[in-house]
Amino acid sequence: MASALTVGERRRQRLREHAIEAVLLVAAASSVFVTLAIVAVLVYESLGFFTTVPITEFLFGTTWTPLFANPQYGILPLLGGTLLSTAVALLFVAPIGLVTAIYLSEFASSRVREVIKPILELLSGVPTVVYGFFALLFMTPFLQTFVPDLPGFNILSAGIVIGIMIIPYVASLSEDAMRAVPNNLRDGSLAMGATRLETAFKVVLPAATSGVAAAFILGISRAVGETMIVAIAAGQQPNLTLDPREPAATITAYIVQVALGDLPHGSLAYQTIFAAGLMLLLLTLVFNIAGFWLRHKFREVY
Repeated sequence: MASALTVGERRRQRLREHAIEAVLLVAAASSVFVTLAIVAVLVYESLGFFTTVPITEFLFGTTWTPLFANPQYGILPLLGGTLLSTAVALLFVAPIGLVTAIYLSEFASSRVREVIKPILELLSGVPTVVYGFFALLFMTPFLQTFVPDLPGFNILSAGIVIGIMIIPYVASLSEDAMRAVPNNLRDGSLAMGATRLETAFKVVLPAATSGVAAAFILGISRAVGETMIVAIAAGQQPNLTLDPREPAATITAYIVQVALGDLPHGSLAYQTIFAAGLMLLLLTLVFNIAGFWLRHKFREVY
């Protein structure tokens, strides 16, 4: 009787394990299915666009006016605005996020870390529309005190506020990567006579390069896909420029602009949304591949 009961319990335990495995498999498969469905919709809707517009015109054209009487479909102005705002955000967040991570990991006491890190991560919970109006109503007037001819809509203020928004991603993930570095590396450096600052920059930071690179790639991907900040503060005029003081539109801002309009479904102007979205997906994919390559490379070195 006891042996039969034991066999029954084992059978029920195996059933529970199989049920849990099935639930986990469904959860994992659903995320893959949703991703593939998004890609399929973008590709399917974009095919209709590219049957009319040559892909060379789309990729290398310098004028984007799909809603005008004489439409032009060159994506470069939108792509340039997206990359320019991302570059401004990266230049702003790189020193601040990295220094914040080094301080929290190597110099802050546990009590200070427990106070600062949750407050820092609260920035990621602020709605992006609030960041957009902050850029328009505070950051732009503030920058105009130093750059009097700065227009009301510009890439500079939008990029800086995007950098503020992604500080939690860069700082928190970089700090986690640095804290994962074994303490014997720190102890060995200090025993050789290095200061804590030298140890942080010459030992801990190189050893955590893969995690820091992943943090920056995640921040860049977040900046590339930002919508409301650039839609509110950067303007919606496609402008191919390298000057962040000028207004420009990004891919996401254009998608918002057209999605709010009254365009007939299936029209060429409507399909530009999906062509631009496909370009944004490919751009994000490139950054993610670069992040995977960096993590793989530095893991081999260290």
